[in-house]
Amino acid sequence: MVSDIFPKGSAWMNDEFIQLSEAKIPILDWGFLRSDATYDVVHVWKGRFFQLDKHIDRFFKSTEKLRMPCRLSREEIKKILAGCVKKADLEDSYVEMIQTRGMSPNFVRDPRKATPRFMAFAVPFGWILKPEDFEKGLDVYLTDITRIPPSSVDPTIKNYHWMDLVTGMLDAYDRGHHTAILVDEDNNVSEGPGFNIFSVDENGINTPDHGVLEGITRQTVIDLAKELNIKVNKKPITIKMLKSSEELFATSTAGGVMPITKISGKNINKGTVGDITRKIHKLYWDKHSDPDWSTSINDIFL
Repeated sequence: MVSDIFPKGSAWMNDEFIQLSEAKIPILDWGFLRSDATYDVVHVWKGRFFQLDKHIDRFFKSTEKLRMPCRLSREEIKKILAGCVKKADLEDSYVEMIQTRGMSPNFVRDPRKATPRFMAFAVPFGWILKPEDFEKGLDVYLTDITRIPPSSVDPTIKNYHWMDLVTGMLDAYDRGHHTAILVDEDNNVSEGPGFNIFSVDENGINTPDHGVLEGITRQTVIDLAKELNIKVNKKPITIKMLKSSEELFATSTAGGVMPITKISGKNINKGTVGDITRKIHKLYWDKHSDPDWSTSINDIFL
């Protein structure tokens, strides 16, 4: 059956909650035809959304920058997202909100004529690095593929322009690595498929200062580092700096803080998880039960 390929989950489309396998968009939707869409992903852990308002803030900013304003209010979106999780009966979940340009009448080529389409879905929580593999860490392939430059596509708008990232992933898989890191137009470190990069050296924690998605988990780590009195530097990271790091880690909604212990099969430091990575990882997950950082689904979807 077609439904067998779908994970447990629920979706919201056309003003109603539906089964995940029933969620469909028209073939002429600009989001499908031209990747003309934006999205955001928030996770739920033990029944609580983490940093929900910040994800919705970024979503609204993205829709505004793309000139496709969302017709729904913040509170309406919260109820839809919580409803997707509730309908799917999930305790831990990966929850995505999407807005496409929609369809234009009679397939006219003017994007201003299109009516934006909002949708959302919830599926079980997904990991880039599973918890049982934390001590092993990620073995990341450093590709020579250049990330789409910010002069072409604004990286602060979360988008589906993933062909460079997917090509990097396939290159990594072909060589036996977990995933990939791309470089920017200056051959400095950029980001990976759905994650930001942090390096640790004698000057503190470093993360690329431009040309990358300003990830919510990235900003969370910056805030947590300050709480731990660890200096954070936003600056270009050269390949030499990357390979000589004392520690490396990746950050993403899909897994939080994840150690990188190898670059292209070669150990970073001794190939073990570093102390700073451990401290930030622990504090990150501790914050998931803190009401200043998280929101119960039951407080939204009554």
